[in-house]
Amino acid sequence: MRMSVAANITWTVSEFILLGFNCQKEIQTILLMLFSIIYILTIMGNTSIICAVWSNQQLHTPMYILLANFSFLEVCYVNSDVPKMLANMFSEMKAISYTGCLFQFYFFSMCASEGLFLSVMAFDRYLAICQPLHYSTIMTHSLCANLTFFCWMGGFLWLLIPVILVPQVPFCGPNIIDHFLCDLGPLLALSCAPVPKTTLACGTISSLIIFITFFYILGSYTHVLRAVLRVPSGSGRNKAFSTCASHFTVVSLFYGSVMVMYASPGSGKQSGMQKFITLFYSMATPFFNPLIYSLQNKDMKKALKKLFSGLSQRISKLPKK
Repeated sequence: MRMSVAANITWTVSEFILLGFNCQKEIQTILLMLFSIIYILTIMGNTSIICAVWSNQQLHTPMYILLANFSFLEVCYVNSDVPKMLANMFSEMKAISYTGCLFQFYFFSMCASEGLFLSVMAFDRYLAICQPLHYSTIMTHSLCANLTFFCWMGGFLWLLIPVILVPQVPFCGPNIIDHFLCDLGPLLALSCAPVPKTTLACGTISSLIIFITFFYILGSYTHVLRAVLRVPSGSGRNKAFSTCASHFTVVSLFYGSVMVMYASPGSGKQSGMQKFITLFYSMATPFFNPLIYSLQNKDMKKALKKLFSGLSQRISKLPKK
């Protein structure tokens, strides 16, 4: 415990205890192995997409540049909470420092950037399908760079709100979080004084970002669907559908989980359900995203094949001991 001096002397917590998954040790071991494999594959999959786009000149287009940034964001997500979760499952010590808890929450809360990236990617697909003749003149590399910068800055600007408000929340015990990470809802539930303004501010901003980007994406794909249905040839229609299918699948995975998580952070959802939804969002969606994008995209599959072929050749040329 640490002491802080305000109007009166009060005790505040210096660390939190993350309970994680309350189950038998044998099941904990199985979960640890499963989550470790998913984590490694997630890092490998998203990193492969980044490297493929970086190394292949043909993929230096707005669509793939946005995809590479999106994959990098996914890597940041899984590294913000999964390593600590795995360490807690492996160890009897499940503590996380007060500062570490806040940092974990800040980095995990960059859903604004993900929503903005998905919106910009929907805008890119809208231009490619609904305005194909003007696509190259509108979606220039300069505009793509500006939109990418906007997506990253949007996430960091959203972080200013919890960065300012959450440290002002009084935590004087208990310090046990029935979760595997420091998320907003469980953190606010431990406050030793009501914090309706913090709950309302964070919930309102989160809901606005989530629903504004969601309805923008929905509107974009409504226009895309209308344009696709007007395509006379079946092959052209199938090509247009396949172009957007992967992105729309990722959008469904993201918003299906994040709306439940952040639309009402202080709602007091059941801890088991909240853990499952958060686990799905933090591990399943970053794991499936590279699979969805690579399996349904011929150019990406070709670039990945070329990347791995080059790596295998370099490894084979290494001197053997």
